[in-house]
Amino acid sequence: MGLLERLTATLGEVATVVEESDGALTVSQGGTVASLRVVSIAEDLEMVSLTQLLAWDLTVTNKIRGLVAEQASRTVLGTVALVEKPDAKTGDVVLRYNFPGAGLTDDALRTLVLMVLAGGADARAAIDT
Repeated sequence: MGLLERLTATLGEVATVVEESDGALTVSQGGTVASLRVVSIAEDLEMVSLTQLLAWDLTVTNKIRGLVAEQASRTVLGTVALVEKPDAKTGDVVLRYNFPGAGLTDDALRTLVLMVLAGGADARAAIDT
């Protein structure tokens, strides 16, 4: 069983997982939506690329920038960033995390992904205040 199939099976036990036509998985967690992809870097090296949308279409203010910066410094698993849109008035907040999938048991794989998603949900709650 490949890494993508393992992710689908193990996460499907605890979350809603949608297999997208482009090969990505969409997972909903704590009011957020995440996209997971398996990317082959080299022979025998597959990475899981996780992008979690924490907030979208926020009006960008100094307060929002400060809240995102605070969460970026507190988040251990992943990077929280404000992605400002070209109009410079609105933006989205995302968490990105990449990790190698080889060598992880199904339980470890599920636990790691759920820890990242929980951290993103916590960051979303802090930014949403």
